[in-house]
Amino acid sequence: MDITLPDSDGYELYQKIKKERNIPVIFLTALDEEKNIIKGLELGADDYITKPFHARELLLRIKNVLRHTKQPNEEELLHLQNVTINLDKAKVFRNQQEVEMTALEYKILVLLGENQGRIISRGQILANIWDNNENYVNDNTLTVYIKRIREKIEEDPNHPKIIQTVRGLGYKIEQGKGLNDEKKGK
Repeated sequence: MDITLPDSDGYELYQKIKKERNIPVIFLTALDEEKNIIKGLELGADDYITKPFHARELLLRIKNVLRHTKQPNEEELLHLQNVTINLDKAKVFRNQQEVEMTALEYKILVLLGENQGRIISRGQILANIWDNNENYVNDNTLTVYIKRIREKIEEDPNHPKIIQTVRGLGYKIEQGKGLNDEKKGK
């Protein structure tokens, strides 16, 4: 929410919204004086970012606010068509039935799921699944892992609808329902 709005004051609008709904709010504004930052945070804003800002910083701050404002009984879910990943319990369900996955299969699926709509290169996947014991998964092994994941989550692994191969670039999952969208009615 911006503070300098064309037809009203952002602080006042924020207070009206907070009375009606308890939703996370980040002030995103050019007002960078300490008094403005303090006022926004004292009113109860979850964060305050001044312009100019970097897009990655904003995305990380949004993720942090969402993580910290999550209700205690609300589980963090990632939806990929008929597949649901419970990030809190590290479990995968296909059509509400739990699917057994190895740790690396789970890491690959979560990486792709958290980046829905974006192509993730094979190199990026390999860099993200290198485990702490420095057991490296090579390019050929990655192909096998993708095949195994598809066998577990796809209706027809030979014609995948969830994990798409982008020839010469990597893999992607089309943008679909995001974290907790089902609970929010989106």
